[in-house]
Amino acid sequence: MHKLFCTLTAAGSLALAATVVQAQVVRCTDPATGKVTYTDGACQSGASAREVEARKSPADIQRERAEAEQALERKQQRLQAEAAAQAQAARNAPAPAPTAQPRPDYARSPECARSRRNLDTAISAGDAGTYEQNQRVEAAQRQVDLDCLGPAAYAELEKTRAMRPVVVPPTTIVLPPRHPRPVPPPVVAPPTPPKFTQCNVFRCYDSQGNSHPR
Repeated sequence: MHKLFCTLTAAGSLALAATVVQAQVVRCTDPATGKVTYTDGACQSGASAREVEARKSPADIQRERAEAEQALERKQQRLQAEAAAQAQAARNAPAPAPTAQPRPDYARSPECARSRRNLDTAISAGDAGTYEQNQRVEAAQRQVDLDCLGPAAYAELEKTRAMRPVVVPPTTIVLPPRHPRPVPPPVVAPPTPPKFTQCNVFRCYDSQGNSHPR
């Protein structure tokens, strides 16, 4: 009987030792206070012990490491695929429309004011109506259009001008004055005496039917 008890005790001790050696996390509960503690060894005397997670063997640890490496590799591949998809989507996405810049107010620019003054000077200077005066005024007007309208509007205005028909003024020829020749007076033929065809006591009648007193 004593021998059997010793055998059972030894077997229990070996089993407990194996449990302690193989246990990784043990949950200990104090029966008096209900306090819970965790340890990788044996619980204090009187506390109830419950194995939370058994200690892993080297083969299990190696397998978990391999699984973790595979999971990490799959995660890296997934992140790379997502990054490549985002880059491809960014390349395929239409380019954003350029932000419209505020149009400058050319009519209030110093260049426009200077061109207007030059135009006024060109109009008031020189002989009005001469070819040189017209050329200066036209050049000054074009400069005003460029500075006060801007390059884009000026280009459209030039296209419109090019489509207009060119009107050539008629050429006026001024002849020198000539002295008029005197016009001779008309030649008046002397009156032809009437030829009487019939007479009576009081009158005579000519060949034209006129009557003459006798």
